[in-house]
Amino acid sequence: MSAVKKSIVVEQLRKTQMIELLSKEKRLDNRGLMDFRPITIETGIIEKANGSARVQVGNTQVIAGVKIELGEPFPDTPDKGLLVVNTEVLPLASAYAEPGPPDEDAIELARVVDRGVRESYMIDLSKLVLIPGRKVCVVFIDVNVLNIDGNLFDASSYATIASIITSKMPKFYVDENGQIRQSEEITPLPINGIPISITMARIGETLIVDPTSEEEAVMDARVTFVVDEDGNLCAGQKGQPGTLSFDQVKLATEIARTKAKEIREIIKKEVMKNAKG
Repeated sequence: MSAVKKSIVVEQLRKTQMIELLSKEKRLDNRGLMDFRPITIETGIIEKANGSARVQVGNTQVIAGVKIELGEPFPDTPDKGLLVVNTEVLPLASAYAEPGPPDEDAIELARVVDRGVRESYMIDLSKLVLIPGRKVCVVFIDVNVLNIDGNLFDASSYATIASIITSKMPKFYVDENGQIRQSEEITPLPINGIPISITMARIGETLIVDPTSEEEAVMDARVTFVVDEDGNLCAGQKGQPGTLSFDQVKLATEIARTKAKEIREIIKKEVMKNAKG
């Protein structure tokens, strides 16, 4: 038997084992179906950034940094500041990660994180305008994946959210001559709320949250929902070739709303703990 065939057989056996466990509402790491791995957050770890955070979800580790600069608005949104999210998977993060330009997975990761922040209106971009159509503040967010053990979407989102929450920026103003000046005052980013990303995997007919790399390797489908503080679904992303039935989508939205409340409190608690420390 070739190495490829052996790998396929092992994967099929592993999936069969997982499905059997899931039917008993158990997982390989002894978590329940709706249990997240431990989440830890450190903030203010990049001295030169306006805001930064390192988040660990189980063994998945991500760092995010915020940099705020002046720039020009997009022509179709002259009355709003800009949000730009970039992601990079470092070569040491996984045996499968390679140096070079972002691949399709990294691009998808950046778009999902960006969409969650943008569509939830977490940052009030209208308050970042200095001269409409000419000069605005640009919020750059760089996400670097340090280690991969599943659920990169949520870990990257939480690092981004924590870095935004703790960001500080200089206060800019326009003087009587129409010139932009920077005052000594430091102000937080204008934030409306804290959106939370919840990612679920379907293995067989069972949905689980916060999948590990091992679970992602055999999942049939993946779905991510972002929920704002009012319980509204403001963004979503479907992954993998497998489908989700109407009932599974409905269940996934209910799970996302419930888990988002729980994770939001964890993030608030962790950020406050860092602030006091």
